Amino acid sequence: MTAAPVPWPPALAGTPAVSVIEGAIGRKRLSHSLMLAGDDPDTLAAAALALADRLLNRGPGARAPYPPDRHPDCFQIRPSGRARFITAPLVRELIGRINVSPSVSQYKVVIFHEADRLNAAASNILLKTLEEPPANTTILLITGKPHALLPTIRSRVLHFRFPGLTSAVPAEGWEPWLSDYRAWLGRLGQGVAAGRAAADGILALYGLVARFGSMLDKASAAETVRRKALLPEGLEDDEIAAIEAEISVGLRLRMFAGIECATREHALKLLKSEDPEARRPLIAATAALERAAGLLRVNLNESAALEDFLLASLRIWTRR
Repeated sequence: MTAAPVPWPPALAGTPAVSVIEGAIGRKRLSHSLMLAGDDPDTLAAAALALADRLLNRGPGARAPYPPDRHPDCFQIRPSGRARFITAPLVRELIGRINVSPSVSQYKVVIFHEADRLNAAASNILLKTLEEPPANTTILLITGKPHALLPTIRSRVLHFRFPGLTSAVPAEGWEPWLSDYRAWLGRLGQGVAAGRAAADGILALYGLVARFGSMLDKASAAETVRRKALLPEGLEDDEIAAIEAEISVGLRLRMFAGIECATREHALKLLKSEDPEARRPLIAATAALERAAGLLRVNLNESAALEDFLLASLRIWTRR
């Protein structure tokens, strides 16, 4: 009896993009190279594995199914080393492995996690492969920064963009933290320009920063333990270190996505008013949050990035 397919992530199940992908697989017309772009790397990785399962374990001639993350014909590439790049040697080794016949399936699947971390040499090697892809091979590029990839790479892959993914953040105390952040934003618009109110606003700001760092550390440690138990055997130390870093980065970005949603909700309430100036704080806050997220992507300490954003918010929202 054939096992049920690996489910699509709940945030993506039933979406038009998933329908297009499944239809293309059914017609055997799926592109040899796809880019899955969005804000939540965990959801994108789960989508890549669900897609890999449908290529490797389904259809005529499929043998006893393997979990896609342990399938002999599924190759996953992640950033490695302290700089967390996907390097030329990694990609060369990969090309050598996919240019031979599959082991147990009729297809091969390659998943590049954080594809925007390809360095220049690795990007050029990948580009040559995309120009002349191996037979029966599908290459999946997962990224939160599609425009960081070479334009020539982007032009050779089919794009699927999944904006606004808001999967749950596995951090104890996260919802109360968001509630306190919303309340802090609300108080900023009630006249905290001077005196005791200004001091309270600043103290609350640094309280939010301290709690955020503590939550992230505990959540990252717990998620790392959980994910390590699911990893295939035989991984090198630098691969494990890269996965641990990926977990932390993913959690940070998901938490910042939650801050973005809370900020947007606050701003939308203001936009319901007839004040033509109400849009300016939203625009400025969005720019500040994008700057903070950018700092996270270059590995700045998350507390420093959050402090930078909240200080900007203090200036932005108290101008009203």
